[in-house]
Amino acid sequence: MTTADPIVTWPKDVGDRFGRETLVLPHNLHQRQMFSDQGLIDLLDTYPREKLGVFTMGHDPVDWQSWQVGQAGDMGGKDLLAAVEAGRIWLNLRAVNQHLPAYDGLCEAIFADKEAHVSGLKTMKRDLGVLISSPNAQVFYHLDSPLVSLWQIRGTKHVRVYPPKAPFARPEQIEAVVLRETDEQIPFDPAWDKEAQEITLEPGMMVTWPQNAPHRIVNGPMVNVSLSVEFMTPAALLRANVIYANGVLRRRFQMEPEIQSGLDPRALGKFALARAFKAAGLQKAHEHRLVPSFDLRDHVPGTHPGRPG
Repeated sequence: MTTADPIVTWPKDVGDRFGRETLVLPHNLHQRQMFSDQGLIDLLDTYPREKLGVFTMGHDPVDWQSWQVGQAGDMGGKDLLAAVEAGRIWLNLRAVNQHLPAYDGLCEAIFADKEAHVSGLKTMKRDLGVLISSPNAQVFYHLDSPLVSLWQIRGTKHVRVYPPKAPFARPEQIEAVVLRETDEQIPFDPAWDKEAQEITLEPGMMVTWPQNAPHRIVNGPMVNVSLSVEFMTPAALLRANVIYANGVLRRRFQMEPEIQSGLDPRALGKFALARAFKAAGLQKAHEHRLVPSFDLRDHVPGTHPGRPG
């Protein structure tokens, strides 16, 4: 298989549906040797350790505050995989395409395939992440500022996607994420599940959903490996700037703005406003650095210096 081979089986009407609705499509990335056990060990051994996200979480889908950050020290890739298999761990390797040439090539191939099959699609701000997570682990209800596609490589994931509107995501909550006032998590009501689109992702399946659509994820009873691909299009970047401008107008000028879609003159005006607000420094992003609360080496015997194996 070469990077020129088709990656996704795209429907003929994908150009009309992409970015506007939730799409579940087959892909062939799970067949690549880079996602074998040894491939993952090599990835974990070469990815910059200071960039590795190590997390654990509780079982209650409402208790997003149980999401905790940890550290892995100098654990090798083999021990990291063992900790994932044995624990309740979520490893997030963000922007792998910026650090490892093989994944940069994979990222280029993914977007070349997208742009070749989705008429008129132009992408930017590309981010390819690798997620390696434990059996039954979960990601709490949240939303993202960019467009996202989730590619299942190993294991199964149960994904629920909710409409990007109130009550599932109120305008001020979307604004808070875009303005980086808060992390991506927002309050969740289990009653909303009846309005969610439910998808069970298996190896060789990819899902993408509309921009800012809230979603939550629960792993099946096995180790999971997935790709999280974030990106912008001109329309998505316009929407993000409209939301940014709305957030500043709401917070600084006590206005109640609405989100405009497409090339609406008001949207273009808010795009210019957002650029002006950013240049003026009216809205400062907040840093949300969680202090590590656990050491992953404690979960694998013999991997913590000075502790018995």
